[in-house]
Amino acid sequence: MTGQSKYPEEFRRRAAALVFDSGRTIRDVGRELGVNHETLRNWVDRMRQDRDGGRPNDLAVDERAELVRLRRQVAQLELEKEILKKLPSSSHARRSGEPDRRLPVHRCGEDHLPGPSALPAPRRRPQRLLRQAADARTDGVASTSGRDSPAPCSA
Repeated sequence: MTGQSKYPEEFRRRAAALVFDSGRTIRDVGRELGVNHETLRNWVDRMRQDRDGGRPNDLAVDERAELVRLRRQVAQLELEKEILKKLPSSSHARRSGEPDRRLPVHRCGEDHLPGPSALPAPRRRPQRLLRQAADARTDGVASTSGRDSPAPCSA
């Protein structure tokens, strides 16, 4: 501090001690003594620094350990984020273990839908019932329009 202080050193020490000992806020003590609360805060910080023997912003041992742990975690997460950015988007389903549920698209004769054999079998349906339904359809009257028969496909 340069220059002459408005308050004597003894007054500053006692004012800072009053904040520590009384448990009141700096603003309340400053108002009672007629001192700006920021000025009193500087005196309290200086007294705390003298008592602790270190800088006012020193961290406790457990706080420092937590800070180190959190910094490592942030570094790990940033690394994972960079790796995920570089992966192609189509690999997401394969990584999650989900089966590929896409149906193959067949464009041969786009106006004609493929027969039941071209589609995957529905889940939890017995194959026997599907065969019976197919047999019943083929045992019936044959269509003369030709719309029920699949269109031949040339590759």
